[in-house]
Amino acid sequence: MGGLRCWLQFYGNAHNLFAIMPERNVLYGESSFRRVWVRFMTSSKRVQDRSREKRVQELEVATEKWKIASKVIFLMEVLKGEQDMIMTVRSLEQYRRQINLPKPHKISDFIRKSPKLFELYKDQRGVLWCGLTEQGEDLLEEHEKLLEENADKAAEHVTRCLMMSVDKKLPLDKIVHFRRDFGLPLDFRINWVHKFPQHFKVGKLGDGEEYLELVSWNPAWAITELEKKTLGITEECDHKPGMLSLAFPMKFPPSYKKMYRYRGKIEHFQKRSYLSPYADARGLEAGSKEFDKRAIAVMHELLSFTLEKRLVTDHLTHFRREFVMPQKLMRIFLKHCGIFYVSERGKRFSVFLTEGYEGPELIEKCPLIFWKEKLLKFTGYRGRKRDIPTYNDTLDMEEKELLESGSGDEDLRVVFEKDDDDDVVTDDDDEMDIGEVNDAYEEISKV
Repeated sequence: MGGLRCWLQFYGNAHNLFAIMPERNVLYGESSFRRVWVRFMTSSKRVQDRSREKRVQELEVATEKWKIASKVIFLMEVLKGEQDMIMTVRSLEQYRRQINLPKPHKISDFIRKSPKLFELYKDQRGVLWCGLTEQGEDLLEEHEKLLEENADKAAEHVTRCLMMSVDKKLPLDKIVHFRRDFGLPLDFRINWVHKFPQHFKVGKLGDGEEYLELVSWNPAWAITELEKKTLGITEECDHKPGMLSLAFPMKFPPSYKKMYRYRGKIEHFQKRSYLSPYADARGLEAGSKEFDKRAIAVMHELLSFTLEKRLVTDHLTHFRREFVMPQKLMRIFLKHCGIFYVSERGKRFSVFLTEGYEGPELIEKCPLIFWKEKLLKFTGYRGRKRDIPTYNDTLDMEEKELLESGSGDEDLRVVFEKDDDDDVVTDDDDEMDIGEVNDAYEEISKV
């Protein structure tokens, strides 16, 4: 018989994949080959494939907006931690991963986009330095004041997270992932955690790992955000968490037509009772409908605590054991697309609480969100690249100012000239600016 041949016949989709292959048979002089059915292992669909029909353009715009703000705030915080708040651009290269800036893109190009926040300067040796502008420093001072004003609310949210946890304690290494989302300060681990001894305390395990432990249970905080909005409950001193029968607010993507097909299942899901996130969940059977719905309630509560009503999905997965949640959280997010929305922009996915947004805008905005929106007005510079002032240029400018000044009492400060040209930068960057994202989605909607 000639060379071996293999025929593959595909039936249905990837979940029903079979192959017709030769199999050697050496018994009783039968033919050496015969056809047999072999079923291959199937791989699950990518998140992008499963969420494409559920995509919401407005929330994709919001994702891009908050990601740009997070990157800029991170760099501002790095500079704030340096002496005189300046740092060489070469030293800033070590933070590429934190701002998701892949090579060959230059970090100096990213900084140039926000000339009202960052200044670039070359010293007499040609070394490129980066610092904050006066506006940038003022914004940082304003941010610190807002964080102090938000301290009590942040302490409440951290305490409620401890109340939801199965052991009433959480590792500090995990809580720190929520620092910016909850509006916690930079000194969260060093100073902030010790300012509220009436709520929680810091402890250490045998291996030296630090954790935050609940000090006292507050019944008034054991009321979910959904209970407050639906039932109007604000504070009950004798409140005891138990079974709930509250329907979750839902907003389906406009292009998602299957909601009509599953209307009966959705109504049945909404009527199903579930255990409060603040009640003991040890008795729930993993994989049961009650277990999954309670996990939805926990994630709903956590997202309600955040400033942006949004979290990186990786941060949620860190708390699966502490909050008694299933391993496959992404499956729940995608299945319940009326409650949550998953954005796959960037390297890490984000999950939104859909009820918190009207289009691309947050419905309820705290002072820290207004500050972020104010910050965004100073970012996204798309003008032509400008020459970076050198040491000699600075000397020439200072001499010119001295000659033109009437006295020596004026404050001499180098001011970088702003370029009003609206030409687009020729080299692409890893992120589009907000205007480009809006334009792109508008073009898609017209097609």
